[in-house]
Amino acid sequence: MKLKNMYRPLMAFAITGIVVFAACKKSNNTDDSNTSATDVQTQSDDQSRVSSENDALTNDVNVTMNDQSSVTGSSSAVRSGVETTGSHPVTSLICDASVTIDTSNSIRTITITYNGANCNGTRTRTGVVTVSIPAGVKWANKGAVVTVSIQNLKITRILDGKSITINGTHTYTNVSGGSLVNLATLGSITHTVTSDDMTITFDNGATRSWHIARQRVYSFVNGIVVTETGLHTDGSTTGITEWGTNRFGNSFETVFTTPVVVKQSCNWRLTSGQIEVIRPAVTVTLTLGLDSTGNPTDCPGTGVYYFKLVWAGAGGKTYTFILPY
Repeated sequence: MKLKNMYRPLMAFAITGIVVFAACKKSNNTDDSNTSATDVQTQSDDQSRVSSENDALTNDVNVTMNDQSSVTGSSSAVRSGVETTGSHPVTSLICDASVTIDTSNSIRTITITYNGANCNGTRTRTGVVTVSIPAGVKWANKGAVVTVSIQNLKITRILDGKSITINGTHTYTNVSGGSLVNLATLGSITHTVTSDDMTITFDNGATRSWHIARQRVYSFVNGIVVTETGLHTDGSTTGITEWGTNRFGNSFETVFTTPVVVKQSCNWRLTSGQIEVIRPAVTVTLTLGLDSTGNPTDCPGTGVYYFKLVWAGAGGKTYTFILPY
């Protein structure tokens, strides 16, 4: 399986972007909470961007590691660049970054330096991400752990010039073992991504804490299937994938109440899942993979999927929308 083919579905997890559109729809109707409609929309936009950019970063790191046989331990990995001792550049599969690998020390490193616009021209990224792998550890090994250090990763949206800057450390674990390039023969591979020290700097200068605890299961059923769930628990709330403090100083939690699934056999579409975003005075629930009547449906091919939005605000008011995506 070619890594370029693997990259496409991994980029499909910009799921909470749907919340932004949904928030706009709701705010045009009424504002019934202690949080203004404008603030709710801004929070939703922030949530969407941070979530999708962290997923994009996970994809970049996965693709880069699996492209290096000295890191993945897979004989099927495609070696880019020249195999030499010490730090040297390798051919990057990321269109807005250069990649350097250093295998000469006890801690091997892959350095991803972002330097421009993405392939679609929708945003620019600058900053450095360093992947550290202890010598003797192969990413394909069961239980392998790598550390991903994010240094001033600034993402600017070209549409409106708004930016977020990410700093912190992620821990990636290959729970099951196996390399994604061999997914078709392995059946499934499980990875987790966690972070307890991530900070987000917003375009208004506010810097807030953010946490991630998510699991990705890659399987092969008539093509690639990516299933994502949350790992964190807070009291009686389980399945939390992100939590922290937003730019306004309010706490939030994002819960995958049912796994979110992307299928290659459905043109890399989000085919099912339920997401709940809990904020002060407002809870938004989205159910994916529906038809126009709000019922679960099989893959519509190139046709339209719908999601159901249930917006629960202060005073017990609830609003429901069914919208395409």
